[in-house]
Amino acid sequence: MNFNFSDLNNALRVPLAAEVHSRPFMPLLAPECLTHLAVYSKSASSELTEHQLVQHELLVNLCSYFGVVAPGLGAKYFYHDFGRFRLKWELHTEFSTYTFASKPDVNVDMVAAFDHMPIEMIPHEWLARLSGQIMVGAHVVLHAGSAQDEQMQLKLQSLFGKSMFVGSQVLSGGEVWTDFIIHPDGFSRFVLCDVQFTEHQASRMIQRVLEIETYRMMALLGLPNAQKSAPELNIIEAELSTLCETMVNGNQSSTTEPGLDVDGEQILLQKIIALAARLEAIALENNYRFSASLAYFKLVRTRIEELREKNIHGMPSIGEFMDRRLVPAMNTCESVGRRQVSLAERIAQTNDLLRTRVGIVQEQQNRQILQSLSKRAAQQVLLQQSVEGLSVVAISYYMSGLLGYLGKALKAAGLPVNPDVVTGVALPVIVVGVWLGLRRLHKKISHRLHA
Repeated sequence: MNFNFSDLNNALRVPLAAEVHSRPFMPLLAPECLTHLAVYSKSASSELTEHQLVQHELLVNLCSYFGVVAPGLGAKYFYHDFGRFRLKWELHTEFSTYTFASKPDVNVDMVAAFDHMPIEMIPHEWLARLSGQIMVGAHVVLHAGSAQDEQMQLKLQSLFGKSMFVGSQVLSGGEVWTDFIIHPDGFSRFVLCDVQFTEHQASRMIQRVLEIETYRMMALLGLPNAQKSAPELNIIEAELSTLCETMVNGNQSSTTEPGLDVDGEQILLQKIIALAARLEAIALENNYRFSASLAYFKLVRTRIEELREKNIHGMPSIGEFMDRRLVPAMNTCESVGRRQVSLAERIAQTNDLLRTRVGIVQEQQNRQILQSLSKRAAQQVLLQQSVEGLSVVAISYYMSGLLGYLGKALKAAGLPVNPDVVTGVALPVIVVGVWLGLRRLHKKISHRLHA
């Protein structure tokens, strides 16, 4: 009896194993014409599911024009032969790519092939839906044979104009020619030559070149953020410097003047908090974009390394072009990102210093209040002690008066009592008793307060 090992699999084993094979190369054999589109429809605030819905809806609409069944909503890759052209669709985190491929007529020249690209077979209604979303548009011609002879060089010059274009030998059997410029038709142009490729090498070369172009443009999305943020960071830095100078001047004046301006410290603290809020808003807008740009830049470098370029005499390679043009832009994004972090740390340190100063001022104020309360308490004790004698006199006076009334009452009752003598004799006793009673009462209250 055979045991079914598939029942033992983890639920993620099959999809994770299939992920490695989820984006195969498009089968290509020279000559070929290709149009590559990268549709960018996701901002940093958008939900991933919303991005998937938008991109899937575009694919469904395209397939419906030709009566083809589109893949399900969860699909990230789609390949289909539509007859006149073939389509390879891939869904990425921020964009999706459409690569259309078709065979040119046998007698079509390499230069004339750029006038008959697969994009002509796509309905204009569908293309109109992509308004404002195209991030990359590239035309590719896969040519059989080398382009290093004099006649082919003239054709390349007619394609790329007088601008300095890029050329290199790749994968030990092919050539890449481009200028990375968007031409009047709205597309950049690539000429890829199959000199002596083995099977599937042309497919791998074209995919890597198109990924370089796509990831290059996606990486550059961080540059406008960096250019926009630099002046704002300059303003914040200048305001922080002014606040620090104000703190220093205030600290120097506080050492020479007895009073401390607490209200001024509170105003400075509010300004620093406002600066921190402004910087945080900038960082929230930029952090995702800068991180994505650096990730795309790493992919560009990886794909360039995979091409295994060899220089063609007198021509800059793709790697050299990227080092001159793309690396400075990425360095700008990285420097602005580091500057944001550094400025945030400086604001936090300034905030801590100012809070410490405010705390010290408050402690000094509390100490002064406590000293004032202590003086008042001492004054109240002295006043209480001075009033205590008057209290003894007053209480004794009223008690002696009561005793006099009692003597008169007894005398009126017929008893041999002299009220004045009784009051005079009892007065010292009353005074001493009242004084002792008040002292005892004060001791009890003091004992309870300190217990």
